[in-house]
Amino acid sequence: MPAPRATYTHGHHESVLRSHTWRTAANSAAYLLPHLRPGMSLLDVGCGPGTITADLADLVAPGRVVGIDTSEDVIAQAARTASAGWAGLTFEVADVHDLPEGGFDVVHAHQVLQHLADPVGALAAMREACAPGGLVAARDSDYAAFTWYPEPPALTDWQELYRAIARANGGEPDAGRRLLSWARQAGFTEVTASASVWCFASPQDRAWWSGLWADRVTSSAFADHALSLGLATRADLERLSAGWREWGAHEDGWFAVVHGEIICRA
Repeated sequence: MPAPRATYTHGHHESVLRSHTWRTAANSAAYLLPHLRPGMSLLDVGCGPGTITADLADLVAPGRVVGIDTSEDVIAQAARTASAGWAGLTFEVADVHDLPEGGFDVVHAHQVLQHLADPVGALAAMREACAPGGLVAARDSDYAAFTWYPEPPALTDWQELYRAIARANGGEPDAGRRLLSWARQAGFTEVTASASVWCFASPQDRAWWSGLWADRVTSSAFADHALSLGLATRADLERLSAGWREWGAHEDGWFAVVHGEIICRA
């Protein structure tokens, strides 16, 4: 039977890629880094524009690294990253239900499982792409656990709307807390679970984080889904966008994005 699919809630609008290109191995895969060694082969599932992938390639060089994503446009952007001189790093259009063969030492996915209709099946597929004794690593945010101050009502409404859209699209926005359970259901018996956060509190970080979400709310696929699903009106989205800018302008503004993480032995 074909694997169940889900719709990617964020899409690839500039406001989304503004966030994705900020991500590095240091700020998004620190839990994995102690397990990496030069010469390892690594598959990065849902690599997006490839910034994390390129960092991981540096750490396992001269090992083979492959990044995959379902979007041809974003893979083209990632390939331009690869052309900057990372030997052994390639990018391909593929998805987690049709992974490249190769017996990888590490199969990694950042912010992927939350968008899938069958995250357990995806983890099982990632295990199949591993060499015996290899590692499957995944990190996903947990939207219900996000917390912030001050608390404009619009941000609470945004959180509820995002979770409703993600679930209507077939995903699970509160994936972080479920990763350990999903890994066990996928048949892993040796799993290390952890958590970490992104925190946006400096004036520069607040301006960047609030600005990209203010734009996402009105201009990205998030807005298209909200409108087409009948979960919000254009006026609602404009109000949420203004709430993000209100929070970002506050000198006491603080926002924590909570993530779950797993390291699984294949």
